[in-house]
Amino acid sequence: MASASLQFFAFILALFGVFGDITATLLPNWKVNADVGSNIITAITQMQGLWMDCTWYSTGMFSCTLKYSVLSLPVYIQAARTTMVLSCILSAFGICITTVGMKCTKLGGDPDSKSHACFAGGVCFILAGIFGLVPTSWYTREIISNFLDQTIPESSKHEPGGAVYTGFISAAFLLIAGVIFCTSCFKKQQGAWIYRPKQHHFPPTEQESNAGYNLKDYV
Repeated sequence: MASASLQFFAFILALFGVFGDITATLLPNWKVNADVGSNIITAITQMQGLWMDCTWYSTGMFSCTLKYSVLSLPVYIQAARTTMVLSCILSAFGICITTVGMKCTKLGGDPDSKSHACFAGGVCFILAGIFGLVPTSWYTREIISNFLDQTIPESSKHEPGGAVYTGFISAAFLLIAGVIFCTSCFKKQQGAWIYRPKQHHFPPTEQESNAGYNLKDYV
């Protein structure tokens, strides 16, 4: 019962991780630059994401421009696009597989098949967490290095946006959920191997002697 509750808790974490992963992938505020200027009326906020760049004016106007050209993008943005999409796909597969393998569901057949499905779903979550952690870390490193570079003007410097923090938290949720699913299945298999009932095998001589003794009783 405790293992089923732990798996359900890991499943909830994985759901939060999947939704956060998809949200972080689509949000345009991976890095933000706020330029207030001399007047608050002319203040603008520039946001750059994986798929579009947006500008928000203090007057209420909001405009976005899609990044159509892939080859013109920096390498870290191209890598972030690929790994974040892979993270979303793997986490979605993990949700489907663990739904079958969880103890609290009636899907998946016998306990061994459910255990294997649960372990496979945990591996998907771990890989999704790694694929989500790599681009957010790389993106943050690029933002910090550009911010500390003295040759770059202040107007071109950015800070990490909300999408980066969402990606970090989602990757952590997916990693924790994957570890819980994998360890719960591993403990079950290990316990079944250790506490397997012992079978007593008698030597042939002892069995023959017992057979002879029984035959003498009928003479």
